[in-house]
Amino acid sequence: MERRDKINYYLDLAEVVSKRGTCLRRRYGAVIVKNDEVIATGYVGAPRGRKNCCDVGECVRAKLNIPRGERYELCRSVHAEANAIISASRDKMIGSALFLTGTEVDTGEYVKNSSCCSMCKRMVINAGIEKVYIRDTKDEYHVIEVKDWVNDDESLEGVFGY
Repeated sequence: MERRDKINYYLDLAEVVSKRGTCLRRRYGAVIVKNDEVIATGYVGAPRGRKNCCDVGECVRAKLNIPRGERYELCRSVHAEANAIISASRDKMIGSALFLTGTEVDTGEYVKNSSCCSMCKRMVINAGIEKVYIRDTKDEYHVIEVKDWVNDDESLEGVFGY
C-alpha cells in the first residue's frame, strides 16, 4: 500500500470540505494546519442565515459577466479561506499553513492558476499564516510563501484578478 504524502492528504481534506460549498461557479475548500493538527476548515457559502447562491439560483457576478478575481464585494458568499480564518484563533494560526483546493462546478476540473483573491490574501497575511498550498491537479500543487505577498504588494500597482 502506498501512503499519501501529507501535503496531498491535507489538500484532499480541503477538497472534501469544498463539497459543502454553495457557489454556482466554483467550489473551494480550505484547511488550516499547524504542527500536523487541523485548526479550522472553511468552504464558500453565504453568511449564516442568508440564502446561498444555490438557493437563489443565480450568481450576480456571473450575471454581470465579471472576470475572475474582480468585484468580490458583489458576491453573496464568504470565501473558503475567510471562513477558515474566522473559525480559528489567531494564536493558533501564527506559523500555520493553509491548504486550498478549488474545482469548477460545471466541469469538476481543478481551477487553473488558482490563488487567493486580494481580500483573502490580506486576511491570510494578518492571520499569521506562513504558507499556502494550492492544488493544481490531484497530485500536484504549488506553494506560496505568504511573506512574498507582503513584499510583492500587487495592490500598489493596481493589479486586478489573478
